[in-house]
Amino acid sequence: MSRDQAAEIARDATVDVGDVTTRFLLYGLLPGWFLPGLADWAMHRRTRIEDTAGTKESLIHSLMMAEVGLPIALTLRYEINPLLLTVQLGAAAVHEATALWDVRTAVDSDRDVKPIEQHVHSFLESLPLGGLTSLMCLHADQVRSLLRGGRGDPDAWRLVPRRRPLSPGYLAGIGLAIGAYVLLPYGEELLRCRRAARDRKRRARAAKAAVRAGKGS
Repeated sequence: MSRDQAAEIARDATVDVGDVTTRFLLYGLLPGWFLPGLADWAMHRRTRIEDTAGTKESLIHSLMMAEVGLPIALTLRYEINPLLLTVQLGAAAVHEATALWDVRTAVDSDRDVKPIEQHVHSFLESLPLGGLTSLMCLHADQVRSLLRGGRGDPDAWRLVPRRRPLSPGYLAGIGLAIGAYVLLPYGEELLRCRRAARDRKRRARAAKAAVRAGKGS
């Protein structure tokens, strides 16, 4: 499809596509990302992660959330430019690699990763990638600048605060949602895994002590 054909199709649109896409990202995709994350936590709890992969897998989950959370936080506060696009693309690539590590860790530990959990994982991987590709379409000029290495743009490789900042109410709402749907459940998971690990060590020490006592009697 040529650029003229694409422009002709766009002229037939009855809404501002850029405005609608931005609203979808802010009020649809980003809040919607919390739901599969909460569902994934529930799957981990149902399959008793604390008794299988335990702390290792839980820490991998925390790493994956940081890999997605950092570029989201930067995007909410700063303008899209080659630097921010580089951070987003790099984080997406690292997140994919970590996701493979996560599933391998779960499977190697004999945790029962059912098809429904794998389906939830597909949402957790595709939603951030969908958001990134939408941002790249909205800021095609910055994508071109990135491909040129930012030449001619003095702000290409520094963080530039948003010219039109998001409202404090929206940022507060997202922050509360992150706390309720990400930090709280996954913090509980990590604490549960750590507690189970301590209990196993305590039982192992008690068993060794009982063996030594039996030999000494």
